[in-house]
Amino acid sequence: MPTWKTNKGKWRNTTTDIEERPPKRPTPQERNTISTEVQPERAILVAICGSGQTMDQTSEYLDELAFLLTTAGGVEVKRVVQKLDRPDSRTYVGSGKLDELKEYRQALEADLVVVDDELSPVQLRNLEKELECRILDRTTLILDIFASRARTSVAKKQVELAQLQYMLPRLTRMWTHLERQRGGIGMRGPGETQIETDRRLIKEKISLLKEQLAAIDRQKVLQRKSRESMVRVALVGYTNVGKSTLMNLLSKSDVFAENKLFATLDTTVRKVVIANLPFLLTDTVGFIRKLPTQLVESFKSTLDEVVEADLLLHVVDISHPTYEEQIEAVSRTLAEIGAADKPTILVFNKIDAYTYTELPPDDLAPRTTANYPLAMLQESWMAKQGKSIFISAARRENIDALRTMLYDEVSRIHALRYPYNNFLY
Repeated sequence: MPTWKTNKGKWRNTTTDIEERPPKRPTPQERNTISTEVQPERAILVAICGSGQTMDQTSEYLDELAFLLTTAGGVEVKRVVQKLDRPDSRTYVGSGKLDELKEYRQALEADLVVVDDELSPVQLRNLEKELECRILDRTTLILDIFASRARTSVAKKQVELAQLQYMLPRLTRMWTHLERQRGGIGMRGPGETQIETDRRLIKEKISLLKEQLAAIDRQKVLQRKSRESMVRVALVGYTNVGKSTLMNLLSKSDVFAENKLFATLDTTVRKVVIANLPFLLTDTVGFIRKLPTQLVESFKSTLDEVVEADLLLHVVDISHPTYEEQIEAVSRTLAEIGAADKPTILVFNKIDAYTYTELPPDDLAPRTTANYPLAMLQESWMAKQGKSIFISAARRENIDALRTMLYDEVSRIHALRYPYNNFLY
């Protein structure tokens, strides 16, 4: 670092011995104007439009991926879609599209590329080599959001377990510069490579986390047993459909709610009383399309609240263009955890944001649910399958009808469980 000295008003750099003035120090006003805000990372979104999938569906999937990216703190600069029957086993996209993607990355100065699928270790390694930037797949992005949202010790352990399980088979691309043998006193012979050391350490950490979560799970089992005397209702649904808002409305609590994906990770249980009937209401983590299996496994103790519930409130965002696919995604996840046969009330939320496109009478194009007014949709087959109700939790529309439906269902369950206490209700 150069030092400066002055002689008769002239400054001289003692390092280079050149007469010059030192750089001017910023004034306090100038220092206050210097921005310290972290700039969001610029990302290119990539997807494959496979067989049996339309471009409109792919565009909607990329909209969801962009929402995930925004939730994680990134910004979208470009979308790249390729029609392929199946992703390329080496680079996910074809060679021509890969060259195009490389040009986009350099021209737009993108920091990372985000792929709307889970990539294999080979695909990750090849894409990073070709594009010379960080590559994130859908699973990594969701895990990153879960890690940023985790607040309690239990949630942090669950997310860490899922991250380590995902990372374990992908260590080969992280330690290529350390593929050498360790030596030293007492370690003669073939030794152990750095990647083998880290794989062993990760396995040990996974085992430790599983033991800790198993102990927490045993504690939760005891807690649930102490609540067996009361009927339990669980809120389930796709992420960002308004479950926490509805939870606050029904239980008069203050559960964190935000217009972002996975705002709630920790299970919240509140006692609710409608008329003279008490029951327990549980808010659970939201589901999503292509939910990583590592998260389903690590959040098993949290999802047990759903498995052991007596009644499910399946909340649906009726204003979302693909709400039918979201219902199917939630139903698949419920089937995976063994809760598909639970009594369920479909709660179609956000009717205040519902819009539709009215077709003229002479239009012969096939009608979809996007062309139905809300009144017609309420009378459709979807509204008549089992129990269902249309509400707006944000504007408190039709909430009294929901409370009445909840009272009827909970009292029916209570009557079956305690037939001799029916006179109390």
